[in-house]
Amino acid sequence: MKVACVQHDIAWEDREASFARLRPQIAAAAGAGARIVLLTETFSTGFSMHLDRVAEPRGGPGSRFLAAEAAAHGVWLGGSCFEVDEPGRPPFNSFVLAGPDGTEHRYRKLHRFGYGGEDTRFSAGDKTVTVEVEGLRVSLFVCYDLRFADDWWGVAPDTDAYLVVANWPEPRRRHWQALLVARAIENQAYVVACNRVGSGAGGKLEYAGDSAIVDPLGEVLASGARSEALLVADVDPARVAAVRAEFPFLADRG
Repeated sequence: MKVACVQHDIAWEDREASFARLRPQIAAAAGAGARIVLLTETFSTGFSMHLDRVAEPRGGPGSRFLAAEAAAHGVWLGGSCFEVDEPGRPPFNSFVLAGPDGTEHRYRKLHRFGYGGEDTRFSAGDKTVTVEVEGLRVSLFVCYDLRFADDWWGVAPDTDAYLVVANWPEPRRRHWQALLVARAIENQAYVVACNRVGSGAGGKLEYAGDSAIVDPLGEVLASGARSEALLVADVDPARVAAVRAEFPFLADRG
């Protein structure tokens, strides 16, 4: 199966402008043969803390965009948005994976980035999410979750590919690069990670991208940095099974 990362900039707090710039990029990914296409974390608004402007109800404009584009191009399309489930409760950071048949899966970001104040502004998810997409078992994670290996370990036996969407800032880009490879090696699975480029928060944060598709032995199959780019690579659950059979490391975790 071909998978794609659409490494893109985001129009700050402007959904319609973001949607307009993403439509041709999604079409290009579908045209390249990708069956799963990843956008970034907060793909439509950027990671704005002005939640009165950017949070939306479940099934709001962000997830509707994903569903419409997935149906239009016959692909599985994923990205995250801030969703409010009930009035008065802080929003979740929801990774929505929309299928071409109208199917929708949601993963709520487990780990809030306390260093940036997320712990006081957002609700935390309470479970991991693994789904099967056309024979490929995928587990969904968001940005900061990358630092918490135990969650990745917990779903490894049932995972062929980890899908990660992010707004990971440039000052910690080496951490991002190292952790993507580490998660692939230690879990013997693909990591498909899409991070944004450009600037956010009124120009206070810069994002280098560094999106990557990494194989079960830690080899980087595709990568991109600093500018908008389309990354496409083949992933194969049989490759995961073969690596785990040759090197049965997961069994030694106890």
